[in-house]
Amino acid sequence: MGIKIITDSTSEITQLQSKEFDVPVVPIKTIFSGKEYREGIDIMPEEFYQKLEQSEELPTTSQPSPGDFEAAFRTAIEEGNTDIILICISSKLSGTLQSAIIARGAIQASEDRSDANIHIIDSENATIGLNLLVQRAIAMRDGGKSAEEIVDTIEAAKKKLRLCAAIETLDYLHKGGRLSTTSKIAGTLLNVKPLITVVDGEIKVMGKCRGMKKACDEVLSMVDEAGGIDSDYPVALGYTGKREGFTQFEEVALPYLAVSHLKGQKVEILAIGAAIGTHVGPGAVAIAFFVK
Repeated sequence: MGIKIITDSTSEITQLQSKEFDVPVVPIKTIFSGKEYREGIDIMPEEFYQKLEQSEELPTTSQPSPGDFEAAFRTAIEEGNTDIILICISSKLSGTLQSAIIARGAIQASEDRSDANIHIIDSENATIGLNLLVQRAIAMRDGGKSAEEIVDTIEAAKKKLRLCAAIETLDYLHKGGRLSTTSKIAGTLLNVKPLITVVDGEIKVMGKCRGMKKACDEVLSMVDEAGGIDSDYPVALGYTGKREGFTQFEEVALPYLAVSHLKGQKVEILAIGAAIGTHVGPGAVAIAFFVK
């Protein structure tokens, strides 16, 4: 009997990868002028950022409904899986986890309830950080580990997961309600690039610097300050907007990783999609890793 790993679309796992990895992805919805787009299905990152630049109003996002998760859980049960492991975006950034908990309760309360165990993990992270947790869970599943071993490992690993980023402006985070007015002040000066991290599931402003070149260097300094990278596990780099805008960070990050940290480990480079891009905007660069 199998183990089914499920995640939400903020993990940046594409529909093609979803099939390749056998990991269903429940999409978060982005809403432009009243029209809903399912992330990774109805709208891809490149198209999203084009629409974002052209839109006069900031789009909004909508978490998956309990029904969306219930459908995913029931499909996994019908396939004969005895354990379902959902790893989703931080509960402090989205109501996605609550929808999943409601869905699990509905299945457990139904007359035809299955004996399948539904484990729900709050990643306390998002986007490329969430991606690393899901990839780690996949590797354990494919390596024959039990559901309990996977859940215990991911719960422990998330405490060592860090995401550090530089963004063009805090306006999107502020308008989207993910950042206070006080925190927003850090990024109001001309050409100042805010430095942020995800701490205990929340976005924190860690500083600011002038110009993106300096910001790229400072992001890597944040990695060192966090304790350095555990080279036994992959690292993920991410960007919002156009791929060309990521080059500046890539040119400093890849040599830094190759010389100092990775020792042959894989570096994932991921386009950050609509759900996170709505709140961060284009021009952000990020790194996610497990600390030593």
